[in-house]
Amino acid sequence: MSDADGPPWFVRAIETPCRDQRIPVAGSEIRYLDWGERGRPGLVFVHGGAAHAHWWSFIAPMFTGEWHAVALDLSGHGASGRRETYNHTLWSEEVLAVADDAGFPEPPVVVGHSLGGGITLELASAYGDRLAGAVVVDTPVRRPDPESSEGARGRAFRSPGTYPDESTALRHFRLVPPQPCENTFIVDHIGRRSLHETESGWTWRFDPHLFHQTLIPLRDQLLSVRCRIAFFRGEFSTIVPEDTAAYMYELTGSNAPFVSIPDAHHHLILDQPLAFVAALRTLLADWEHSVPRSPL
Repeated sequence: MSDADGPPWFVRAIETPCRDQRIPVAGSEIRYLDWGERGRPGLVFVHGGAAHAHWWSFIAPMFTGEWHAVALDLSGHGASGRRETYNHTLWSEEVLAVADDAGFPEPPVVVGHSLGGGITLELASAYGDRLAGAVVVDTPVRRPDPESSEGARGRAFRSPGTYPDESTALRHFRLVPPQPCENTFIVDHIGRRSLHETESGWTWRFDPHLFHQTLIPLRDQLLSVRCRIAFFRGEFSTIVPEDTAAYMYELTGSNAPFVSIPDAHHHLILDQPLAFVAALRTLLADWEHSVPRSPL
């Protein structure tokens, strides 16, 4: 399957001109994709664990009518450099460095999925004055308990296979946690960009040492958010089920939008990309209209 086999909206999005940028951050080269015109408000997309910027390459271009959008490869992911150790603080610095390099005229809105949502929460807590808003997409903040499902997800990535050719490797591409996804053209698109050829064969671009890090509960970050924040989840998500969503809503003081995308699982941007775009566009438009006017 090629990208051209996707529906017209998808083909238009991925054919939107994009600048491939690289910057050094704390000793590692960070790659980001850049769409839209400088001078427009900034929108930064942050991918999940073991993913990469191209998880947003069919989403971000649909915001360029109003926004200057970028999506980065966090260190240890995609085409960015690797580190000895990884943590949310370093990844947050990478997001801020990309935002600075993109030249936004004002603080950006950051949108993060899964691991990227945890980084977005870290940003909203520690650097809220440098954001115009934060959107956390299917990232759990749970009541204190052993995070067994997160541990299982880490184990799934710690021994990536190596394959003789790209097509063989692509047949082993799986979403984690497992879920159905009818949009096979999107899965193929991100799967191909998840691979690279090495001396030993074709393997995945992420660093398996990513998942040796200690998990962060994120409750304290959510309680100390210092900017506008909103939450998205998939209606059928096993990562953010309804009781977890209710707990997170409670922690915000019932004072943040919480949007469930219908007929979607954890990877809701793959399941229902157009519904996600419509919901995010609506949220961003409402946020702009809800900013208090200065007295005359």
